[in-house]
Amino acid sequence: MAAIDDVRRLALRGLALLKGLLSNGGLLKALGLASGAALMAPTARAVDLPEDRAEAMVHVYNGGGVRATGPALLVRKSLADKFSVTGALYVDMVSNASIDVVTTASPYRENRTEWTMGVDHAVQDALLHVGVSRSSEPDYTATTVSADISQEVFGGMSTISLGFARGQDDVGKHNEVAWNDRARHWQYRLGLTQILSPRWVLSVNGEALADDGYLGSPYRVAQVFGSAVPERVPRTRNGRAIKFRLIGDVGSDGLRSAVRAEYRYYRDTWAVQAHTVEAGYSRYFGDAWLADGYVRFNRQSDALFFSDNADSETRYVTRNRQLSAFTGTSLGAKLTWTPGGPTAQAWQLKLHGALEVLRFNYQHFTDIRTGRPYGFTGQVLQLYATAKF
Repeated sequence: MAAIDDVRRLALRGLALLKGLLSNGGLLKALGLASGAALMAPTARAVDLPEDRAEAMVHVYNGGGVRATGPALLVRKSLADKFSVTGALYVDMVSNASIDVVTTASPYRENRTEWTMGVDHAVQDALLHVGVSRSSEPDYTATTVSADISQEVFGGMSTISLGFARGQDDVGKHNEVAWNDRARHWQYRLGLTQILSPRWVLSVNGEALADDGYLGSPYRVAQVFGSAVPERVPRTRNGRAIKFRLIGDVGSDGLRSAVRAEYRYYRDTWAVQAHTVEAGYSRYFGDAWLADGYVRFNRQSDALFFSDNADSETRYVTRNRQLSAFTGTSLGAKLTWTPGGPTAQAWQLKLHGALEVLRFNYQHFTDIRTGRPYGFTGQVLQLYATAKF
């Protein structure tokens, strides 16, 4: 499906920065630099408003027959030291010849545009955030509204966060004006960040997800007895996820460095279970350079109704490879340069570069052209600048 191609949903998650941009810290934190938290003094208060800044990024993704490029822009400005207003724009220019496309249809090109608006408000020991985003493609439009609140407790040693998001997708189909459907999404978030010591911080975050409506693709086909049939998936899906993250400052004798470890577990009512483990290391080289490296491992099980080639008729059946069992490995490196190093001046420029190489292998999804299990390698390149003012 042109609008919700599964390669983009999985491999381009590193490019979908707009939601991360609206969290405190901007692009640097959205990209997950451990030093962004561990190398700062743990006395930073959750009620501090995000800094005024402007950010611009160019991204390139290439892998699995998909190539996506485009810019992202963000501007954040505080008002009266109580409000922070954010506006962001993200564009994808996609050339798609993924395995799904080349085996069932013709390669295509399309553009996707997403804009986001958000407001943060500081009230005593609490920080409130509300936001809205909308993305549009030729056959798919998605709108999301969200609200979050974080509250310091126990003298700032702990921070509790609550969040909610409500989304609606309008699904269409190329060259069939009369075909349309909708999907609705709910997300509930609960998190705790705990300062364990002057050097270590632990966070635990949970999510409850609920989807309703059209959750498949009008373009995708399944195989039953070797014949192609339209995929059939349930119109409801509920999921739960929990993530643990530990960040520590391990520098000594003037060496500023940090480590982080993460684990995320997910399962849903479609019988999909997924595990993600990530470890990273960050280090300053002088005052001007910050380097970060990480490795990530993914493992997922089959959905209950996934079949590469079903041998019986069932109510639900899909050959969506993102609902099949797979393993993934990602290696990433990031480099940040602050010209002149930290200064006391009112503005500051930072230049960033990030490269991620990822590999996915599918256990039960085969390439029907070769008859072998499918796998692909992809690369994500990001170049961006941050100006604090």
